[in-house]
Amino acid sequence: MEILKHECGVAMVRLLKPLEHYHEKYGSWMYGLNKLYLLMEKQHNRGQEGAGLACVKLEANAGEEYMFRERALGAGAITEIFANVHAHYRDLAPEQLNDPFFAKANLPFAGELYMGHLRYSTTGKSGLSYIHPFLRRNNWRAKNLALCGNFNLTNVPEIFANITAIGQHPRKYADTYILLEQLGHRLDREVERLYLACEAEGLKGMDITRAIEDRIDLSNVLRRCAPGWDGGYVICGITGSGESFSLRDPWGIRPAFYYADDEVVVLASERPVIQTVMNVHVEDIRELGRGEALFINKKGEWRTCQIVEPKANKACSFERIYFSRGSDVDIYQERKRLGKNLVPAILKAVDYDLNHTVFSFIPNTAEVAYFGMQEGLETYLNKLKRDWIADRSHLLHEGELEQILSMRVRCEKVAIKDIKLRTFIAEGNSRNDLAAHVYDITYGSLVPFEDNLVIIDDSIVRGTTLRQSIIGILDRLRPRKIVIVSSSPQVRYPDYYGIDMARMDEFIAFKAAVALLKERGMTSVLTEAYQKAKAQEAAPSEELVNHVKAIYAPFTDEEISRKMVELLTPKGVQAEVEIVYQTLGGLHESCPNHPGDWYFSGDYPTRGGVRLVNRAFIDYMEQEETEYIQ
Repeated sequence: MEILKHECGVAMVRLLKPLEHYHEKYGSWMYGLNKLYLLMEKQHNRGQEGAGLACVKLEANAGEEYMFRERALGAGAITEIFANVHAHYRDLAPEQLNDPFFAKANLPFAGELYMGHLRYSTTGKSGLSYIHPFLRRNNWRAKNLALCGNFNLTNVPEIFANITAIGQHPRKYADTYILLEQLGHRLDREVERLYLACEAEGLKGMDITRAIEDRIDLSNVLRRCAPGWDGGYVICGITGSGESFSLRDPWGIRPAFYYADDEVVVLASERPVIQTVMNVHVEDIRELGRGEALFINKKGEWRTCQIVEPKANKACSFERIYFSRGSDVDIYQERKRLGKNLVPAILKAVDYDLNHTVFSFIPNTAEVAYFGMQEGLETYLNKLKRDWIADRSHLLHEGELEQILSMRVRCEKVAIKDIKLRTFIAEGNSRNDLAAHVYDITYGSLVPFEDNLVIIDDSIVRGTTLRQSIIGILDRLRPRKIVIVSSSPQVRYPDYYGIDMARMDEFIAFKAAVALLKERGMTSVLTEAYQKAKAQEAAPSEELVNHVKAIYAPFTDEEISRKMVELLTPKGVQAEVEIVYQTLGGLHESCPNHPGDWYFSGDYPTRGGVRLVNRAFIDYMEQEETEYIQ
């Protein structure tokens, strides 16, 4: 219904054989480049702001380029970066383009190691200079480092203080730049340690270079840096000498999957992407563990290694509800369970009147939950029929039997995404008027003034689209009652681990709770929570408490939902409106292996998250005070 700003996505491809092998077997030495393109395009939902790729060519001669990068901005960035890569081959003779030996010796991006990134900013910082991969250059191949990731660190000030304390001077105050410098510094030290060891063995010249590249171990680099990182992340890196790594956070907040055979190792943010691109079975793909890293050395030998001790499993439930592809075998079933679990609350909302209720969904990510809801309703209806027929207290007449057999769940395609607002459309009232027409309805899909209308969505975060478009346009069908169903619980708290939801006043649940506090003369709750949050700003991380929870504590979920209805229902709507949310219990029952629920519960997996949610509430309160004074 409303578009959440997506998190980032990563993709890596490491060829384990020479380019000529792929040319002979698959018809092109571009096998790795083409696989990277597919891995990125299949994850396009994760990159709305830009994309980039990096490539390393192994065993290049001195004086020849061996590390390449291409980046672009915009929704068409994937197409643009690969078009730019292929532009290097445009004027080649066919015999040159189809010669893997010529490509290896002469062509850019004709390498064995590829890394791709899809970006959506979660920090507000934008522009080409913020598009991954980031690149740190050096005259030593092993000291060159390209870095990308799907992450947001919550303790950037601490990391910045640590690296400046030893004399480093990052060029920009942004987490990726800071990580690049931190990891790059440790990489320098690792290479220098090996240099001294090789020199002590009597090695000289390029023999030292080759020995360093054969012995370098990136786990030494990560172990010196990663324990100090607070946040959710999958961080990937490649060196100019052909080493690569992918590291997942110790809470398992952000996802990563990989596949390996004797020809290739690939990694991506989503499992079905690898299944489709590599044409492999789900059981062939492994998930990177909490705090675990995947390493591939220059020789093409791969291994996994525990870098940070795993913490409690806090794998993100929002990944399952919204961000990841619904084609994943587990996610598909989980989303169906989310819809099915809502059936009792939905039946209550329509007073169990299935004969006069039409069910639909808002395209497209809620469709699977809709199927689950439909199955749950059919199960309920079948039980109703069975009980009615089994009742021996009276003899069924033909008319009654016909009535029983004709009972069904009335499913219709009611709402249609009709237009997409363009950025050139003016802000303010004119934009709001146009926003009301983003969706259209199927006229005649229900009986006016008789039927209820139930619409399921995957999440209701800000409620903007509900207020500006959905509720008003659904009311044109003249339903007796509109029930908006969310397959996720009430989103009450910001995310600080890679999804762009950072301000308290973005959430309709928070606005509803504040409105209730003001209505009931309980504004002291806001003041006390602010004072407590302010008082612990300088407190040690282990003492931090999420004081924003106090804002919701006086109210039931139902009270907050009813207030949301008041805030979101436009003037002139004739139908009764109700919002039904998933419960936390229903969420965990549906997604048992992904218990990370801080968006809904406020139980952040890291102390950095707690510090930032209190900071967001302080900012909200101080902004409110400023606006009141003005």
